[in-house]
Amino acid sequence: MGLDQFAYLKDDSGNQTEIAYWRKHPNLQGWMEKLFASKGGTCESFNGVEVELTSQDLSDLRSDIVSDSMKKLDTSGFFFGSPSDDHYRDYDLDFIANARLILLAGGRVFYNSSW
Repeated sequence: MGLDQFAYLKDDSGNQTEIAYWRKHPNLQGWMEKLFASKGGTCESFNGVEVELTSQDLSDLRSDIVSDSMKKLDTSGFFFGSPSDDHYRDYDLDFIANARLILLAGGRVFYNSSW
């Protein structure tokens, strides 16, 4: 058991194609939970909650990665593991670049997690 995180492209029929996978990247989880709340989302537990990512969301995420702001989140949880921002830095930036291309092509990008 542990924190598994996914980003995926979803087509108009609801079919999903995974575009990124993270294992125990707790500060990304905290960042996405904060994003979900800023969009008006509420839930008892941010587990299995889908968040659609916009171009602005991706820009904000990139900015927070580059400035090391995600480290300030210090997200923790029993199944989350230790913060791994440095380990995932290049992968996160590649994900953002790929997700932006998907959005430019008219696709929709989502984040979800399970723990």
